[in-house]
Amino acid sequence: MTTRYAKIAMTLALAAFAFLTVFNNVTDYSSNFNFVHHVLSMDTTFPDNAARYRAIDQAWMWHAAYWLIIFGEALTAGLLGYGAVKLWQARRAEALVFARAKGWTIAGLTVGFFVWFFGFMVVGGEWFLMWQSEIWNGQDAAFRFYMAILGVLIFLNQPDANPD
Repeated sequence: MTTRYAKIAMTLALAAFAFLTVFNNVTDYSSNFNFVHHVLSMDTTFPDNAARYRAIDQAWMWHAAYWLIIFGEALTAGLLGYGAVKLWQARRAEALVFARAKGWTIAGLTVGFFVWFFGFMVVGGEWFLMWQSEIWNGQDAAFRFYMAILGVLIFLNQPDANPD
């Protein structure tokens, strides 16, 4: 049972993280919007790089991208929260039932991985060359987030014994 409780607790911790990320992005919209604006406009990347043609200069697209990020974070929080409830409900069930209850959590972890790995590392980091910016580089933070998500995903998917 300890392992099951740990899986539930870790799911809840990541749900809380994703929820607080959404809360902060909505209640302090301009701070993180500035991040998205500078990454997408590529205005702090190396001035002579040949990829600056990728820059987006339309404000509506910066807002759209930011709301897409917020939506992904909110979806992560919701799926993980619901997943934790389903895991809690199945905590005393047979191993197969508990394994089936992991589906919502797996979905939430997958969405979170896409937000922080695909969104920040692939799109932001490589397409918009965020790594070139000394000021607007969120790759280290994104790395911490998606590695925590992957760690929980791996732990969650370890087989569970039947409860005593």
